[in-house]
Amino acid sequence: MQDAYQTLYTVALVVLSLLTLLCLERAVRGPGISSRIIAINMICTLTLAMICVLALMLGEGYLADVALLYAMIGFLAIVVLCKVYMGVAMEKREKGDIPK
Repeated sequence: MQDAYQTLYTVALVVLSLLTLLCLERAVRGPGISSRIIAINMICTLTLAMICVLALMLGEGYLADVALLYAMIGFLAIVVLCKVYMGVAMEKREKGDIPK
């Protein structure tokens, strides 16, 4: 039964890693800044899920604390990115580069 759980955790980590790579590609090649911000947010969420799977796989409780800290830091990073993006968009709108 332990082997089945280890296999399940390993498969979950591989799938999450592949999804993270796809999101990284979207973050690099995204057509707009909003899709890049969403891709970065998704990378943060997938990394959080990988940390939680590792906590279950290794049986280490401190990894749950690491996951909580990572979630808070990721949330703050996305808020800052959105704030910067909104500031740039407002400057362009004031200059007349973007229609209202």
